Amino acid sequence: MSYFQSGERIHLVDKKGRQYALTLKAGDLYQLSGHKIAHDDLIGKPDGSLAMLSGNKTMLALRPTFGDYVLKMPRGAQVLYPKDLALIPMWADVYPGARVFEAGTGSGALTMALLRAVGPRGLVVTYEAREDFARTAMTNIERYMGPVPNLIPLRRNAYEGISLLDDGLPFDRLVLDLPEPWQVVPHAAQVLRSGGMYLSFVPTVPQVVQTVEALHRATVFGMVETFETLLRTWSIQGRSVRPDHRMVAHSGFITVARKIESGLWPTIQAGESLGEVADIHDEGEDRGR
Repeated sequence: MSYFQSGERIHLVDKKGRQYALTLKAGDLYQLSGHKIAHDDLIGKPDGSLAMLSGNKTMLALRPTFGDYVLKMPRGAQVLYPKDLALIPMWADVYPGARVFEAGTGSGALTMALLRAVGPRGLVVTYEAREDFARTAMTNIERYMGPVPNLIPLRRNAYEGISLLDDGLPFDRLVLDLPEPWQVVPHAAQVLRSGGMYLSFVPTVPQVVQTVEALHRATVFGMVETFETLLRTWSIQGRSVRPDHRMVAHSGFITVARKIESGLWPTIQAGESLGEVADIHDEGEDRGR
């Protein structure tokens, strides 16, 4: 049996499924729309138990899942949706024991997803240029995960370069949640190991086009792929089965690539566009048929 402790972040859930976050502290009082409950009445109760607020208002007390926590935690930068946080470690192939570089830290949601994937034997190095974002991220990370010895947070701008650690070993995976990831692509080419995975997340078409062109221009990235994810939930109530009226549709584009030895695919030269190179490649294949 798992019991709530002082200093722990929990969620209270009402009958409509709405969640309200609070951090337990002995002696404190929680208030919600005129209803009250002492934190001491929650501390020591088991996870998943009912909580009785004043006025006979009953709520469910739960430890939040990672997805629940991300949506309710304090934020500076906009956080990624759980649907994207679930896919990024998979498509970046972040495995237990991997050395991962991330930029930027933002509010810490993606950082936590990467830490969960690499496990205690792995390592995550994260760059964040803004001090206020970095402070919020570390508070969020430590509140949910506790002290994380295999996280190295640095106040740096990835656009200006990426430094290897003192051991000089390259990174296995590189994950970017930045407005202009194409600026980081040349640095990524220097610090990723051969066969390593690159992944970036951007919200708009112009951003993803520039990113993909930069990957091809670097000449050391192949198997470039871009996609988006859409999440549609369903309402199932007896014989009434239908999609929910609202869905989490477009949130951003995920682009993945692998660092490889060049020579198999055509590359983009300065001044060329990806479309021009594709046309030349297609003409060459037509002549070879």
